[in-house]
Amino acid sequence: MKKYLRKKQNTPREGAETSSGVVRANERGFAFITPDGGGKDLFVPHRNLNGAYHGDKVNFYHVKGTVDEAAIVNVIGRNPSPLVGTLIFDRRSARVYPDDAKRPAAAVPRDLLGGARDGEKVVCEILSYPKGRAPIGRIAEIIGEEGDLAAEELSIIRSFGLAEEFSAEALREAKKEQNSTPVLQNRRDLRDKIIFTIDGEDTRDMDDAVSIEDVDGCFVLGVHIADVSHYVKYGSHIDREAYARGTSVYFPDKVLPMLPKELSNGICSLNEGEDRYAVTCEMTFTKSGERLGYEIYESIINSRHKMTYPEITAICEGDPDMREKYADIAERVEFMKQLCLILEGRRSAAGSVDMEITEAHIYVDGNGKIVIPPAQRTISQRIVEQFMISANEAVAEFMQKKKLPCLYRIHESPSPEKAAEFFAFLRDLGVNVRADKDNLKPSDYKRILDETADKPYFGIINKVMLRSMQKARYSGQNLKHFGLASECYCHFTSPIRRYPDLFVHRVLKCALHGGDNKAAALFSEFLKSAGRELSERERIADEAERRVDDLYKLAYMCDKIGMEFDGIISGVTAHAVYCELENTVEGMIPLEDLPADNYEYVEGKFILKGRKHRFRIGDSLRVQIAACDLGRMKVIMKVCL
Repeated sequence: MKKYLRKKQNTPREGAETSSGVVRANERGFAFITPDGGGKDLFVPHRNLNGAYHGDKVNFYHVKGTVDEAAIVNVIGRNPSPLVGTLIFDRRSARVYPDDAKRPAAAVPRDLLGGARDGEKVVCEILSYPKGRAPIGRIAEIIGEEGDLAAEELSIIRSFGLAEEFSAEALREAKKEQNSTPVLQNRRDLRDKIIFTIDGEDTRDMDDAVSIEDVDGCFVLGVHIADVSHYVKYGSHIDREAYARGTSVYFPDKVLPMLPKELSNGICSLNEGEDRYAVTCEMTFTKSGERLGYEIYESIINSRHKMTYPEITAICEGDPDMREKYADIAERVEFMKQLCLILEGRRSAAGSVDMEITEAHIYVDGNGKIVIPPAQRTISQRIVEQFMISANEAVAEFMQKKKLPCLYRIHESPSPEKAAEFFAFLRDLGVNVRADKDNLKPSDYKRILDETADKPYFGIINKVMLRSMQKARYSGQNLKHFGLASECYCHFTSPIRRYPDLFVHRVLKCALHGGDNKAAALFSEFLKSAGRELSERERIADEAERRVDDLYKLAYMCDKIGMEFDGIISGVTAHAVYCELENTVEGMIPLEDLPADNYEYVEGKFILKGRKHRFRIGDSLRVQIAACDLGRMKVIMKVCL
């Protein structure tokens, strides 16, 4: 039985139970603790922080007489992320005000400024945490002028602690492999098969290639994945640095790769016309989409074409010029389209939640101009999605049946509390909800999407639904994948850019060579922490990508001040209304800038209600761009009446 402490008691009595966790601060002074090993976050009022700040690792105890309040006993470890912000001078001191408002400002003595000037973006190394005073730091790096796009982007990269360079040892290992020539060895030779890649127009690291044949009235689908584990040995310098990154990070103007470019863009990439090592998952499907069987083996391939999404889409839509240009694969592309639609139908019938979240592909063109094209999800992208999902499921099944150590990609069902909030939101929109929050099935969410597909607020429903769901993560246990309605799923298809896929390849290849016991001995211990650590690195990369995308969207809108746009209300709080434009740019309308009224925020219903005006998530809104606020990283809008 747990022992609790009396509320407001400063130190735990002898024998009281304490736990460890990470502090997640709020800008308003209080915080939450995320306990190690999972569990519900606990609330920490300011009086119970005991000198802890955002991101610190702490010991804490549950305050007796409360449901979810905690008090911090001591700090185990300080936030390892650099403090990145703007240096501001006053008469007597200099302070770094962090970009992340959840972190405290740091005082910098004059002799530790390192030549930094007032108003510059800097990286501050914290030297000490005096009790009752601001942390003391020194300027470790001068990034550039505040407001400069490159400096602001680099500030985000620094604040998340993302690695930009590889060590000399890792680069030496990569260059050694760069010029090696793939030979047949004990692999299956698929170089005479018609195999090709399908990627974005600017993709340079090609993990996957596909092939298809119509054999005896069945589709034989080949998914051929770059054999990265052949070149990246377990425990090597490259491997250790790849694990530390966890994933490649993609920005509009650059990529921070998980592997050196000698591998990611070179010998590992399935480049057109070049022999490459692969791990092949070959699956046989009936014309109704039933998978009859699969075979996984090491191979050597030679991609016939580097196809792009627009080219494949054009072939699927019957474009005569494109079909003539790629006459050798046109019929196979048609087979792929047929199989894709069949697989989509089967997944839909099983309850797969196919959310259509609009994500902009922001990029910088040859003239240095930011471009935000209309977001698209074409038949070619759907083909690749369905084929990769199929291969991931087959490999996960193989790993589970052989009882091999595996990093499963799991997605647990939404909590009853989050589901209840989502259903309340839907009912306020007039959507009929027929689901049990305590016994949710993927088909419940799918039915909601199907019934609202033609509504103007469909995109917002997608987003609110996503917020109600738990985040997919990696785990050594197979806890299924709710969103895909999949009983067994892992990541196998992107080993160039995701470490979990590389790990799955390693274990898989051990098994293919008869080393089931060796795989268990080598990797079982690794699994104990890998799922949690790689999930966290994925979260950090996702958040950094969103922050940089927001920065580029802000820069993109700077020359559009005064222009009017149509949008959809994407968020409502007691202090502001948020509106998303068709180009995915989201702006904020502060409460004080809304039309004059006596507003009341309706908690949990996403409504700001006045006597004359009402703002509800999902409603259409005409807005004018009022300003681009770099300090708050927000596009500021006004309502057009």
